[in-house]
Amino acid sequence: MANATYNANGDNGDMGSTEGELNEWKHRAPYRVHDKQEGFKVRYEASCHCGKVQYQLSREKPLDAKYCHCTTCQKIHGAPFQWAAIFHKEDINFTNGIHDLGWYESSEKTCVHKLPCKVSCAYCRTPIMDEGRNMILLFPTLIDFKNPEDRKNFDISCHMFYPRRVLDINDGKPKWSGINDSSDLIADSPQDAVNELKRKRKEEQEKENEQ
Repeated sequence: MANATYNANGDNGDMGSTEGELNEWKHRAPYRVHDKQEGFKVRYEASCHCGKVQYQLSREKPLDAKYCHCTTCQKIHGAPFQWAAIFHKEDINFTNGIHDLGWYESSEKTCVHKLPCKVSCAYCRTPIMDEGRNMILLFPTLIDFKNPEDRKNFDISCHMFYPRRVLDINDGKPKWSGINDSSDLIADSPQDAVNELKRKRKEEQEKENEQ
């Protein structure tokens, strides 16, 4: 019974099939099942807790990295906040456990591969990434950093949903009330960032008034 549950929660319960219209996503990034990715430039290696799911990254620095304090991230990660790094889907190469992945689509609360969705190891339940329609959010704590310089490449640029925080982090980084660039800067956000946001919004308002 345990194996049946594990198979049902991993790989959409299709026992690893890559055939048919419902499995087309398996042939596209970031998964590309059975594609050996020859020539993939390996910069980092990462794995889940049990080691069934392993992957490589080719990009030296993420497109961005953030701490998200929203209640969904707090609940799903069982932590005060989520540390997420943004990558292109082509930046990742799964070397093991492609059929040991499980899915969760939070808006409909379904366990099928439907974008955007949350991806985890179906065995040990380690969160692997959030897969969006165009990008992926990876969790740097899964990466085997070889030195402090590599770790520093994943320093965050800001905090999101900071009013929902469970602890204060006085690091001087921009702190957004919601999604970055689409909400307000609060708390100990740098004054130059606050001034720049006011300038941009003033310009946007002036353009709207001219139309």
